[in-house]
Amino acid sequence: MPNGLLGLTTALVAIPSVSHHEGPMADAVEAALRLCSWLSVERVGDNVVARTHLDRGRRVVLAGHLDTVSPVGGNEEPRIEGDTLFGVGSADMKGGLAVFLHLAGSIPEPAVDVTWCFYVCEEVDQQFNGLRHLWQERPDLLEGDAAVLGEPTGGVVEAGCQGTLRVRIELEGRRAHTARPGEGRNAIHRLAPILTAIAGYESRHPVLDGCEFAEQLQVVRIDGGVAGNVVPDASSLLINHRFAPDRTVDEAESSIRALVASHLEPGDRWELVDCAAGAPPALDHPLLADLVTATQALPRAKLGWTDVASFWSHGIPAANFGPGDPFLAHTPGEFVTIAELEGAAAVLDSLVRNDR
Repeated sequence: MPNGLLGLTTALVAIPSVSHHEGPMADAVEAALRLCSWLSVERVGDNVVARTHLDRGRRVVLAGHLDTVSPVGGNEEPRIEGDTLFGVGSADMKGGLAVFLHLAGSIPEPAVDVTWCFYVCEEVDQQFNGLRHLWQERPDLLEGDAAVLGEPTGGVVEAGCQGTLRVRIELEGRRAHTARPGEGRNAIHRLAPILTAIAGYESRHPVLDGCEFAEQLQVVRIDGGVAGNVVPDASSLLINHRFAPDRTVDEAESSIRALVASHLEPGDRWELVDCAAGAPPALDHPLLADLVTATQALPRAKLGWTDVASFWSHGIPAANFGPGDPFLAHTPGEFVTIAELEGAAAVLDSLVRNDR
């Protein structure tokens, strides 16, 4: 087993922690944090939160999820090649967790108070999200002036995050025998103009705090059909929209309605299946500005939804920052390098040691 950050990340990758099965991972994290006498450690289910209490003027929350996606892509066992660690969760986000644990154990007197939050079920439906449960059961544990999510960002700040929503549209038709289709109305054929409208969607690219958010609209599922000799009387499609944080959920949903409204008729059904608002960059906050400065790189927009939005919804500005390539997340070839781990650790070390 290698030493240092690579060794710590390897040890974490070796602990299976797919969503809903993070107990052993939480045990390991809790045990490591309880070795730090300067931290108060609390466990709520399999969520582990450790905090300093130094009466500093500001508090930053550093948060990361314990779970990895399921099913695992054949990369359960960590493998080291040179300065690179391969394995499930190495980038998303056990590399970030290793950096957190390293800093929590090596900085007993940070210049700002620090909350280290390790939570479950980020990779699955929001109803299971450990951070959400902490907000409901122990919001006091998450109090802070700003937050950093340890998601893989390639070592640059990914500011804010997009909102997301899914809409299901159900279209009506009329059954008939396929030998006499004129007696019915094909509900699957009715999907065609809606699909054409969505395929022709022109993405918005609003720029917020210098970060460009590219909106996306995609059909992700189509259902319909009765039998091989029946004109279908019903069809449906599921649409996913990723929208910039300058729009509310209602505004984003209305934009989809406007796009397809001319193809809908009385009797058709529209359902907002699920939604989550985004979060603006908020890079004017001093702690997040310090984070950007420490990276010595230009920030970029987070194209996707993260729990940055969860903190924002509770009045805490937040950003994404961590080691690893975000494009490798959830892939069989996922990896993180020593340089990425050490670079992220140096940036976060600067953030918590320097109270500017």
